[in-house]
Amino acid sequence: MAKTGMIERNNKRKRIAARDASKRSSLREIANDKSLPMEERFAARLKLAQLPRNGSPTRIRNRCEVTGRPRAYYRKLRMSRIALRELGNEGLIPGLVKSSW
Repeated sequence: MAKTGMIERNNKRKRIAARDASKRSSLREIANDKSLPMEERFAARLKLAQLPRNGSPTRIRNRCEVTGRPRAYYRKLRMSRIALRELGNEGLIPGLVKSSW
């Protein structure tokens, strides 16, 4: 189980990113629009830099929904390999069979 503080920090980043997503995307569109004057684009870049860093979607870490583990994460299942194996052994994931030979 991961530290609860790390899990909460990541959840906070998700909330901030969701809150600022529209503002961030509109400022990015203005900053990347070559038809606008340079001053306007630069002002958009400055406003983008004023937004909180934790609002950037790249700062969000994929974590297991069950344990909070940040490594060996399966995106499709949203859980780590260890949690997947444990739930599979208990028969809680339909269609998953533990191999043995």
